[in-house]
Amino acid sequence: MSASDILVIGSTGKTGRRVVQALRERGASVRPAGRSADVRFDWDDDHTWEPALTGARAAYIVDRQDQPGEWDAEAQIRALAKRAVDCGVERLVLLQARTTGLVGGKNLSAGERGVRESGAQWTVLRPNWFFQNFDEGVLLDAVRAGELRLPAGDGREPFVDAGDVAEVAAAALLEDGHDGQVYELSGARALTLAEAAEEISRAAGRTVVYTPVAHEDYVAELVSYDVSADYARFVADLVGQIRDGLNSEPTDTVERVLGRPARDFTEFARQAAAAGAWAV
Repeated sequence: MSASDILVIGSTGKTGRRVVQALRERGASVRPAGRSADVRFDWDDDHTWEPALTGARAAYIVDRQDQPGEWDAEAQIRALAKRAVDCGVERLVLLQARTTGLVGGKNLSAGERGVRESGAQWTVLRPNWFFQNFDEGVLLDAVRAGELRLPAGDGREPFVDAGDVAEVAAAALLEDGHDGQVYELSGARALTLAEAAEEISRAAGRTVVYTPVAHEDYVAELVSYDVSADYARFVADLVGQIRDGLNSEPTDTVERVLGRPARDFTEFARQAAAAGAWAV
C-alpha cells in the first residue's frame, strides 16, 4: 500500500486520533474525518461519505454502537464498505469489540460481514477494554472520586492499550499480509478490577477502591444519573462480560503483529498519573 491518503473515520476518538498519529509517524498521508473535521464524515448523512472516500486508498472504520440509541451496524457498515469500494478504496480496517453474545441487545460484531463481503482487502480488530477507559473514558470520574462501582465481580480482563490497537491498525492499513485477518487484541495479562484499582492507587499516590455491585443495581444507578435505560443496560452488560470471564484469556496478537510486547498496565498507570490524569 502506498502512502496515498488513508481515511480515518472517528479521527478525534480514543483510537482514531492515535491511528492518525501512528500513520503520520510512518510517513503516510492521512485524511482525518469526522462530523467536525475538515474532511466531514457523518454516519447520519450519507451525502458526506463519497467526498470523504474519494481518492483514499484505505480506510479505518469505527462504528458507533457504544453510544445511546438504535443503530443498524450491519446495514450501515455494509453500505459504507460498498460505497468505499465504488470510490476506489482497496483496503478496509474495521474496529469492533472483543465480546461474546449480545451486549445490551446489540451484536458488537454486526458490521464485520459488510467489510468481509465488500470486495476490498479487509482486517477486523477486536480489542478488549482499553487502559484509557480509566484516564480519559467512561471510568475517569469514578477513579477521580476514589471508587470504581461496577458489576464486574471478581472477573479478569486483559485490558489493552489504545495506542497498541492504533499501531496494529496502522500496520494493517499500510502493510501487506493482514488481509482476511480478525485480530483479537489484548494486553499480556488479565487483571481484576480490584487489581487495576490497586495499580492506579500506587501510581496516583492515593486510594482508589473497587466495589462490586449487582448488575441490576448498577443499571438503576446509571439511570439515576440521567443515563438512558437502554444505554445503562448496554454498559452494564459490557461490564458483565468481565464478571463472566467471557474474554479473559490474553492474546499474543499485539506482539505478533508489532514485533514487541504489548504495553503493560503498570506502565500505563504510571504515565497517566505523571500526566495528572487523576489529580483532584
